[in-house]
Amino acid sequence: MLSYLHAFHAGNFADVQKHAALTLAIAMMQAKPSGIAFLDTHAGSAIYDLESERARKTAEADHGVQRVWTARARLQSPDWQTVLDTLSANNPGTGRLKHYPGSPAWFRRFLRPGDSLAAFELHPTEGNHLEDWASEQGVRVVRSDGLTGLLKQLPPQQPRLLVLIDPSYEIKSDYANVAATLAKAWQKCRHGVFLIWYPILTSGLQQGLIDAVRQSGIRKVLRSEVRLEHPPERGMTGSGMLVVNPPWGFDDRLASMMGEVEGADLLDIRHQLDWLVPE
Repeated sequence: MLSYLHAFHAGNFADVQKHAALTLAIAMMQAKPSGIAFLDTHAGSAIYDLESERARKTAEADHGVQRVWTARARLQSPDWQTVLDTLSANNPGTGRLKHYPGSPAWFRRFLRPGDSLAAFELHPTEGNHLEDWASEQGVRVVRSDGLTGLLKQLPPQQPRLLVLIDPSYEIKSDYANVAATLAKAWQKCRHGVFLIWYPILTSGLQQGLIDAVRQSGIRKVLRSEVRLEHPPERGMTGSGMLVVNPPWGFDDRLASMMGEVEGADLLDIRHQLDWLVPE
């Protein structure tokens, strides 16, 4: 089943959390000059039009990144400035937030000469959009399942690794497959930094993923979760990130970032951070 299109959800509160964590991880890893292999297992379309019919049908960005953008002058963390600079670069000279970068565009923003990026996408429509964008960006697109493709890329040529795993979870088996793939990937590259996004649902399906990671033998797993203060009765009530091998100090800096956007006048969320598995 490949029906999910992120264009309906781009820039929502979950994207804000996901891309804040991703940008922070990249920036902290790039404090050292050695090359990094970036792998994006479910890349999507790369750029999303927040004024498109699909985006306006749900208007999820209005309660997500648009609120952050409107409040940008009051955000104090230098780490938020890195996020805002990327948003500005994708909306030059407009003053408004029309285009929202998907994960491959966030990665591309920070690519250095010694780094590499491989973006996986299996959905035919999303993959076509991704390839159109990538042809002008020097990004390698792989039209295959990202979980299978990830394992084939390990260990990377570069001395360091950063992986983003964020499927749609429209197939219930995705939870188990993500956990199993992560365990295998960690065995192949134990020093790699892995970011795993998951939805928090009224059904509780995400708990299978969390329990499997906790029992996998993987060490040093940070858990970040945001929950809507006024959740719907069904569906997604929050958003989670697992970060394997986060850079030293990542937890404090992410907590600071998310603390600035909590509250009814911004994202209307509460953020919780803990160690799912200690070192």
